[in-house]
Amino acid sequence: MSRSLLSSSSEKMKFLTALIALQFCYAGFHIVTRFALDMGVSKIVYPVYRNIIALALLSPFAYFLEKKERPPITFHFLVQCFLLALCGITANQGFYILGLYYASPTFASAMQNSVPAITFVMAAALRLESVSIARRDGIAKILGTIASVGGAMVITLYKGPALLHSTLSPFTTSSPIENQNIVDLSYQNKQQNWTLGCLFLVGHCFSWAAWMVFQAPVLKKYPAKLTVTSFTCFFGLLQFLVIAAFAETDIEKWKFQSTGELLTILYAGVVASGLVLSIQTWCIHKGGPVSVAVFQPLQTVLVAIMAALVLGDQLYSGGIIGAIFIMIGLWLVLWGKKQEKKWENSTDNDNDITKTLLDEESRGKMENTTAISCETK
Repeated sequence: MSRSLLSSSSEKMKFLTALIALQFCYAGFHIVTRFALDMGVSKIVYPVYRNIIALALLSPFAYFLEKKERPPITFHFLVQCFLLALCGITANQGFYILGLYYASPTFASAMQNSVPAITFVMAAALRLESVSIARRDGIAKILGTIASVGGAMVITLYKGPALLHSTLSPFTTSSPIENQNIVDLSYQNKQQNWTLGCLFLVGHCFSWAAWMVFQAPVLKKYPAKLTVTSFTCFFGLLQFLVIAAFAETDIEKWKFQSTGELLTILYAGVVASGLVLSIQTWCIHKGGPVSVAVFQPLQTVLVAIMAALVLGDQLYSGGIIGAIFIMIGLWLVLWGKKQEKKWENSTDNDNDITKTLLDEESRGKMENTTAISCETK
């Protein structure tokens, strides 16, 4: 682990349990969101309600927990939060909803494995990330990026034959005729465009990566994380409301038509935004960001199983091949980052040792000089 906080076996077990629970929450969000779309929840209304719930949960904690350490709120800071919301909330969630509508939860999760590689490319382009092709860690990060981008292209451009031929969900209806009608409604009448859906998911991954890259300098100047997140969520909500004023004018779309719609929105706001943020922050504090990111592929496996059992989704060979490339790329990038940190730590230690020896040598020379001066006198 990158930190020394996991000393006892009980702490390690808590950390492992939290990481697995985090991936279950994420996987459940993919499935629940797909349920909401299949039930007819508006693609605009869904993120609006989600961000209202998230803001209501986050803002009290941000106000009370960071009241003393929060720097003054300036106009420049508000502009930065607005731009963070544009890519991290509006574009990120908007592209995700559209991609999930046209594709499937399994491939939405698989695409998200490419986010670390895309983040690395953006950070390197902005010179926020160093790359050395003379060392193994630099080569690993480059190869991992290529593999991740290649895997995303495979998923987008090559669907391939279906691996599972059953499209019926055991949770749909009890009548085969009704099941077939629902399948026709979900898959044929919607006229899913797989390539378009994957392109939306690529946009989702790019906007997510951009949010993480641009968030780093903001947090460096304004370290109150919950406050930054709350303002970002607030501006994202405003942006979605502006879009809704033009794109979703039907008042009936804003009403809950069933208990299922209410539950899916509550899950998105409470679990996917509130609980996930708390668990992920705790895990990063305990084990570091690399340890958290390593568990990302587990989410893809969980989503694939849940989507096949609950939604009756198909698994396609092109998606499996692309997901394998993306996972390999993810591991290479994370391994490269880990090796880079080891190299930096060893370099810092060598510099400290060299500095100590030079200081001792300087002190020795000064003492000899002083002794000679005293003898001369």
